[in-house]
Amino acid sequence: METTVLMILSLVLCHLSISAALHWRKALYPSAFRVKRGTPTLLNPSIQRSVEDANLLYEALWSGLYVDTGEGVLHVADEELASLRQLQPLEVVCEDILPRTLSDIRRLCHQLEQRQGHLSREDFERTVLTMVYTAEKLAQATPGHQKELWEDAFVQLYKAIKRDLRAE
Repeated sequence: METTVLMILSLVLCHLSISAALHWRKALYPSAFRVKRGTPTLLNPSIQRSVEDANLLYEALWSGLYVDTGEGVLHVADEELASLRQLQPLEVVCEDILPRTLSDIRRLCHQLEQRQGHLSREDFERTVLTMVYTAEKLAQATPGHQKELWEDAFVQLYKAIKRDLRAE
């Protein structure tokens, strides 16, 4: 009898702790946990798995990224570099995970403001890529209210990255 009650109590406590953890740690990029048809089956892809991957990402960023005006997707400008197999996760992240609309980016900025503690490695690299995407959209925006909104989103992403780097 005592073991049954103890077992039920431990299951209830386990369920409560899991529920609380999931409640407080909502995904910043929920599309990273969804696999789409026609895409490589990369669930929650990460670009940087080693120092070589980090160097390759750095090289891709310095070679230039551009926003395809038709699809609104971030692409690597250097075709030879873009064709490397190691950059396949970057392509998946840019096409399927990063937010592309101003409202989605502003929602992300709000979630980043509310968040406490460090970002995960995946969330950090996605936030940096979202900031790159925002900078590209800002450069393409015509002067006016929309440009001011893109500027505000860029500044908020910058502050979130800076806050994450300074957090202890």
